[in-house]
Amino acid sequence: MDEKERRTKRISEIEALMQSADFWTDKTRAQELIKEHQELKTLAEGGGTYDRGDAVITIFSGAGGDDAEDFSAILLRMYQKFFDKRGWSVKVLHENQNNHGGYRNITIEINGKNVYGTLKNESGVHRLVRISPFNAKKLRHTSFSMVEVIPKFEKTTELAIPEDELEVTFARSSGPGGQNVNKRETAVRIVHMPTKLAVHVESERSQAQNKEKAISILSGKLYKLREEERIAKEKGMYISKTTSVEWGNQIRSYVLHPYKMVKDHRTEVETANVDSVLEGNLDDFIEAERAL
Repeated sequence: MDEKERRTKRISEIEALMQSADFWTDKTRAQELIKEHQELKTLAEGGGTYDRGDAVITIFSGAGGDDAEDFSAILLRMYQKFFDKRGWSVKVLHENQNNHGGYRNITIEINGKNVYGTLKNESGVHRLVRISPFNAKKLRHTSFSMVEVIPKFEKTTELAIPEDELEVTFARSSGPGGQNVNKRETAVRIVHMPTKLAVHVESERSQAQNKEKAISILSGKLYKLREEERIAKEKGMYISKTTSVEWGNQIRSYVLHPYKMVKDHRTEVETANVDSVLEGNLDDFIEAERAL
């Protein structure tokens, strides 16, 4: 019996138990079974459940210092132009910006039709090669940024996370909301201790709203992780728990010097029209990724 068959069999077993008259006699056990059933159903549906919905994207700068943080800003502008062409709306949830207008990291929420299904394969390390604007000698420089795309969960109950697995801290918000918000500890950071996945949200006006949003995003991160593990297991692959944002891990390269080319290393799709790509014309890459 393969993994898919075992999963289907277990779903049927739990559903039979849920129909029994004494199912809620042991409330703790019942809740555990419901949680297991939800997770198994999500896996069984092959990740297609959230493809038609919204998404949350985080861009992290990696190796490359100021150049990498500037590259994160370049990627952000590129994606924003792509979103504009699709008529999707964008909301900043958290940003950590440097003095040059670059980003150490930034998290945005994208709302529209088929957002997650369109963008999910953009996840990975992106590489930029150019003459560094931050180097007085005008030397060629390579920098890296990582893009993470997760589905937006409308309800935190879709993937229940035990409270004792969460480490929650609060801080003063540096985001939108006005002076009153900035005087209170409304920003929320949550770490899922078993996986060390972390989320920081400061976009909402209250601490409770930011916590709810953070848990929702964390649910999306856990869903993405489990989906990647499922796919890797079915293909007999090993999945690393951490991806270094550096050479050798990139999914796409953007070369501006000594020649111009954007190349996706998974699909081999490439173009010399770098300016067009940075203007948000990503359709050729995204369609090829979806066909993998």
